Amino acid sequence: MYWINLALTKMGFWITWALIPIVVEIIPALISTFKLMRMRRHQKKLTPPGKWPWVTIIVPVYNSEETLFECIQSINDQTYPKSAMQVILADNQSTDGSFGAYAKAQNTFPELILRYVNTDKGKARALNTAIYQSIGIYVINIDSDGLLEASAVKNMVLQFENDSSIAAMTGAILPQRELVKGVKGWGHRILAKNEYYEYAQAFLSGRTMEAARDQLFTMSGAFSAFRREVLMETFLYDVDTIGEDTDMTFQIRTRLGKKVVICADAIFYVEPISGLSELYAQRQRWQRGELEVTENYMKRSAELKGFFKNFLVRRMIIDHTFAFPRMIWTFASFALIAFGYSPLVILLSYLVIYALYVFVAVVNFASVLLLMHEYPDEQRFYKRLWWVTLTLPIYMFICSWIRLVGIINAMTTKASWRMRGFNEEGSRVMAVLRDDVETIREQRRKDRKGK
Repeated sequence: MYWINLALTKMGFWITWALIPIVVEIIPALISTFKLMRMRRHQKKLTPPGKWPWVTIIVPVYNSEETLFECIQSINDQTYPKSAMQVILADNQSTDGSFGAYAKAQNTFPELILRYVNTDKGKARALNTAIYQSIGIYVINIDSDGLLEASAVKNMVLQFENDSSIAAMTGAILPQRELVKGVKGWGHRILAKNEYYEYAQAFLSGRTMEAARDQLFTMSGAFSAFRREVLMETFLYDVDTIGEDTDMTFQIRTRLGKKVVICADAIFYVEPISGLSELYAQRQRWQRGELEVTENYMKRSAELKGFFKNFLVRRMIIDHTFAFPRMIWTFASFALIAFGYSPLVILLSYLVIYALYVFVAVVNFASVLLLMHEYPDEQRFYKRLWWVTLTLPIYMFICSWIRLVGIINAMTTKASWRMRGFNEEGSRVMAVLRDDVETIREQRRKDRKGK
């Protein structure tokens, strides 16, 4: 208690930084957990339709030879009637054997209604072409490198059929637990398990609450569903942004004023992260896409007074504006030590903040367990990851720095789907540093000659 008291009295101004996780994360997490428990108790039982409606499943394909067949197999294994499913594979200029995977699937699953169409390059263009060729009342988009849980399509259609106000929905995305278990190397394994934990919380808890407030920020580009009639009212997918999934979400909710939700019991399994380099590129791409779309939809509402009225203004301040003081305070730690502040007191203040974030992770852990009751195998695996509550604050801190780099790169570089990986970015930084050092040395040599 002596050291805690010392930290609170000697570093009062520093400890005020702990107010951010308390106000922005801990209190909302507690409120969300309470609301999730109440929502679960009052969850309505969904009634199946007399006749299952037509559904079109669109799979954008680009060099997907290694994963496409298994993706199609997961569609074939759906509990939804095959006679009411149309599957369109939209190939946007693949250069590998993706067509061969389609041909194999066509022979292996003769009951499945499969179409293969060639489109212009780009995921958004592939989706738009396939949408025009769809015949389903509902259109579902999935990525070619993932797998549908067996009841995913049926659960989505049930939710649509039982609530006519729903215009679109996102499914829940989870890394494949068997692949997560098989990750080699302790560092990569910790990263993959933190990612699984993050996805479970983001989709099953976070987006469930966003949808309940009609504030779902983005439908996952890997797994989303729409009423086709609503899709045809939009401008379709924007081919000029890397955040086409977020843009579509805002088109439907903000421009058309229609309801966008999450179907938490429709799961799409993706491969776990391949390493830090992929995480670095992926989160920067998400950040850039988010900023591009936000700029288009909050031009008239981007005022501080909109913090309590407009969730988009509030999100931008929390996700982006707070990123800069976090950077400043991180560097300020070293400056304060140089000015004579006790390293022990600074360390204790960081431990207090770390403990608060661990508490947030524990609360969210309980929330997600509530929502996994329909999937006992998934729930058991998730429960064994309890220890990630201790590493998640560090993982999220790393992600926050990557997002900050993404903000800076979005302001200083041209938009591109391909983002530089961690190793490539590191090489560029080292090259700049070497060039700066050489410039300083050259200037010193000139100064000595001048003397």
